[in-house]
Amino acid sequence: MRRQQAVAAAVGVVVSLLAGLMILWLQGYPAAQSYSALFSYSLFSQFALFSTLNKASTLVLTGTSAAVGFGSNCINLGQVGQFLMGAMAAAAFGIAVGLPKWLTLPLVILASIVAGAGWSLLAALMKLKWRMNEFITTLMLNFVADYFTQWLISGPMLDPRAYSPMTRMTNPQAWLGMYNGLSGSVAVAACSFAVTWLVWNRSKFGYECRVMGQNPSFAAAGGCAVPRNFVLAMLLSGALAGLAGGLMVIGGMQHRFVKGIGANYAWDGVMIAIVAGNSIAATGLYALFFAVLQTGAMGMELETAVPSEFALVLQAIVVLAVVASRESTRLFLAGLAARIRARRAIALGDARAAQAAQLAQRAEADHAAPTGGGQDEPRA
Repeated sequence: MRRQQAVAAAVGVVVSLLAGLMILWLQGYPAAQSYSALFSYSLFSQFALFSTLNKASTLVLTGTSAAVGFGSNCINLGQVGQFLMGAMAAAAFGIAVGLPKWLTLPLVILASIVAGAGWSLLAALMKLKWRMNEFITTLMLNFVADYFTQWLISGPMLDPRAYSPMTRMTNPQAWLGMYNGLSGSVAVAACSFAVTWLVWNRSKFGYECRVMGQNPSFAAAGGCAVPRNFVLAMLLSGALAGLAGGLMVIGGMQHRFVKGIGANYAWDGVMIAIVAGNSIAATGLYALFFAVLQTGAMGMELETAVPSEFALVLQAIVVLAVVASRESTRLFLAGLAARIRARRAIALGDARAAQAAQLAQRAEADHAAPTGGGQDEPRA
């Protein structure tokens, strides 16, 4: 299965890149030069690489959040709201708490995690108590979180010196370090991703969630605590999205909650999880690939005048190509494996038939051979 997924991913990415080249060529842009600028401005210098990693740190968390939810049969589409609530909690604690940095940073990170998890818990409780579909509740809670945070930054938490809605800047004790352009949020996101991978792939809870994602009825019949695991999976999914929002505040450049802070990170995470087939490891790789496209898009526009929105087109093609090629690749590999097994069976059958014929010939020869003591035996 993993081999099939890897082949499908490789085929989809190659097809999408070739399709992008064709689109650029048909539009009259220098296709090869555009791709060269795209990857040069996202990978081939220290500044470019660090910018890509900074963007990937957010996409990894939102993508992993969606993968945990979808992979455990929890249709959590509330990453937008959980992201915003985590960012707002980080901003509020960063403004209010003036403790030493070694104590303030963990508290701010914990606040963002709790805020995201708590926002997803609302949908989980509504599902368990009133049988409300989490697909709808998480989606609707996004609007509640959006309007609530807009009200906060336009009223109670508005910075009076700002020209647009935003909070005051957080205390410096709540800032993650920046090392030659590489944000400390990369390290936090990497550690969170590693812990999530271990929980998902190496723990009883992760195994039960994956079984629940494949077949909830089978999981319940097998003794899995489906309601409990549903709540825990929703909490983990919301916590990751909230952490992504918190890191955007404490690990970014502005160190405050501003209008539009979430951009498309949450929805990009949902798209990444779908492309990755809810695999945690594949989610990390696709998050990095999408970060490369988004980071290099501005450099491509600067060098070749190709609009930076071309990166969005390329992302859409990647999604279509990978998802479409996943099933066709599975069928192709399954058919190929079946043909190989059939040829081996035929070859093995022919070998056994030949061996049986040889044994039969040998038996006939032994039966036809003369025995000693007959009348025609010459006398001495």
